[in-house]
Amino acid sequence: MTDGSGGWRTKAREFAQSTIIPRAEAMDRSDEMPAEIREGLAAGGFMGLGLPTQWGGHPATAADLVGVLEELAVGSAAVATLLAVHLSVAASPIAAWGTVGQQQQFLPSLARGRFLGAFGLTEPEAGSDAASLRTRYTRSDAGFALNGSKMFITNAASADVIVTFATRDPSLGRDGISAFLLPKGTPGFSIAQRLDKLGLRGSETTEMVLANAALGPDAMLGPEGQGLKVALSSLAGGRIGIAACALGVARAGFDEMQRQARSEPADWKRTEVARAFTDLAAARALVERAAADRDAGRPYAESASTAKLFASMAAMRIAHRGFEVAGRTAARAGAPSERILRDARVFPIVEGTTEIQELILGRRLVSGDGAR
Repeated sequence: MTDGSGGWRTKAREFAQSTIIPRAEAMDRSDEMPAEIREGLAAGGFMGLGLPTQWGGHPATAADLVGVLEELAVGSAAVATLLAVHLSVAASPIAAWGTVGQQQQFLPSLARGRFLGAFGLTEPEAGSDAASLRTRYTRSDAGFALNGSKMFITNAASADVIVTFATRDPSLGRDGISAFLLPKGTPGFSIAQRLDKLGLRGSETTEMVLANAALGPDAMLGPEGQGLKVALSSLAGGRIGIAACALGVARAGFDEMQRQARSEPADWKRTEVARAFTDLAAARALVERAAADRDAGRPYAESASTAKLFASMAAMRIAHRGFEVAGRTAARAGAPSERILRDARVFPIVEGTTEIQELILGRRLVSGDGAR
């Protein structure tokens, strides 16, 4: 649990203690993120973490980012998720795939927190199998028109730009998919509903509708037909961030379990604390290894999937055990153990389900291309 250059972990811990934790319970009840939190993320430089300095970003390693996300998630999984999506799958693909004009248009405002980013891939019938998406685009001299819908999109209601995906023809499979930059206020783009969720309350999760959404000729991100490559490369890095968020929830669950066990000691509670501690240590090691692989320039898709798979399961196990250790005090709505349990439930689903991570790893390991 070391700090990186620039002291980003320490800054995030202090911000969580001063600004997030005092508001976490009210945010969970209202399902609204207080303006002070997003303003604080921007003022602290977190919204530009790791983005190019020429566009207002701040130098940071993958290790710095996972440290920040862990600390924020200890305070609130919703806050950490907002930042993880903004950086990993919205701003970062624009930095990696965008033209100079696109970068100039969006990155300075994203890096300074004036803009919020989102990622529009999942559809009502195309989640884990992204290649089967049905949102379509047509091209004309005026630009592009997008038609379809997206579901479970984080940050979309407040986002100023959404990296979204559409296909020229569903029969082309992955080869027909392209990525687009969808700005706020685009004609034909609307939010159909904001979903009322079990956990991660305070983080917007919405359904998007695209009805002849009109984009200019410079709206495509990356080459035509390479949209799935844009998405998958973004998600590989995003999984490290989401694994760090799950690690933070696991740590919050462990801290609360330890507190409850100390207030009413019993041998079975001590056993649960020991098991949770082991899960937490193993999750941290895997998350830090994935970040180290990325920082060293090594292939990291496998370590990212491993970290995401284990950290999300560890968060669930620790949250469940912590709920039992807390006993009758956990049953009250808004109690820390109850909120942590609801928040932990999302992590085996987002950024690639547990089953998808197992499939990715299983294919690599059985084919002989995986870890030794």
